[in-house]
Amino acid sequence: MYFDETLILRDIEGESNEDILKIMASNLFEQGIVKESYIDAIIEREKNYATGLPTMGMSVAIPHTDIEHVNKKAISVGILKNTVDFGIMGDDSETTPVKLVFMLAMDQSHSQLELLQRLMQIFQNVETLETIANEGSKTKIKDLLLNQLNPSLKGGE
Repeated sequence: MYFDETLILRDIEGESNEDILKIMASNLFEQGIVKESYIDAIIEREKNYATGLPTMGMSVAIPHTDIEHVNKKAISVGILKNTVDFGIMGDDSETTPVKLVFMLAMDQSHSQLELLQRLMQIFQNVETLETIANEGSKTKIKDLLLNQLNPSLKGGE
C-alpha cells in the first residue's frame, strides 16, 4: 500500500463533499495511483453509498470506489479547512460535518476490509484524530498513520 506526503492534503476548501472528493481524487490521478475514471466513480459512489462517520471528537469520511479504477493501492488523507457535510454511512438521510477524509484506492476488495478495520481503531481514538487534524508536518502525520496502520501500510510498497 502506497502512502506518502504527496497524498496528505491540508487545508482543503470546498463548498460540498463533491468538491472535496474531486480535489483528492484528482491528486491521486496526478500521482498515477488511479485512472481518470476514478474521479467520477468516487463522486458517484458517494451519492449512492455515503461514507461519513460521526466519530467522537470529529467526523471522518472514508470514500472509496471499485477496484477497476485503481492502478495501485494507496490511501490519501484530506484535512479540511472547514468541515463539509457528508451523508452518514448506512443512513443517507442524515449528514455529519466531516473534518478528515481518508480516501482509499484499493486494488483488491479483500484488502479493503483489513484496512477499514484498522482505520476504525484510529477513528475511535480522539487524540489521534486531533493530532492528524492539527499537525503542521505532513511527515509527522504520515509517520503517525503508518505506525497505527501497520502491518497493512508500509510507505512506498
